[in-house]
Amino acid sequence: MQTRLNFRRLGIIAAIAVGVVLALAWANGLFPPRRAGAPANALLVIAPYRHAGTWVFDDLKAGLVREPFVAGVPEMIDVLVQDIPGATNGFRLLFSARPFPGYQKKLTWLRGDMGGNYYRMEEPAMEGWICPAMFRYYEVAPKELYVKAEAKK
Repeated sequence: MQTRLNFRRLGIIAAIAVGVVLALAWANGLFPPRRAGAPANALLVIAPYRHAGTWVFDDLKAGLVREPFVAGVPEMIDVLVQDIPGATNGFRLLFSARPFPGYQKKLTWLRGDMGGNYYRMEEPAMEGWICPAMFRYYEVAPKELYVKAEAKK
């Protein structure tokens, strides 16, 4: 009976100690709060290139290899890169849910469909579907996306 009681006390003390350690870790910022829809960075960069007749990109950290752009987005990219020599071999695409200095185009959310989301670009007026890979960067589809294409340096 005495041994059983000691194991019970030891278990309670261990549970309290673990709770205290977790509370201290949380209080010291080791478990930062997540904000809905906020990516780790406000400004994100990918490097699209042409492959098999369409624009694709790789992002190993997000688990994406040759992730294709489809349904109107390749045509939007063509507009963004029209003045970048050699863009088919790769360019930098900066994007954010907030305006940033020098952005080229604003894409406005229209609707969700088949797990992805349709966005509209003005001048020229175009519409494109951004696939569910977007959720590797955002928890929820941003109402606006700001984009800029630039040559690789």
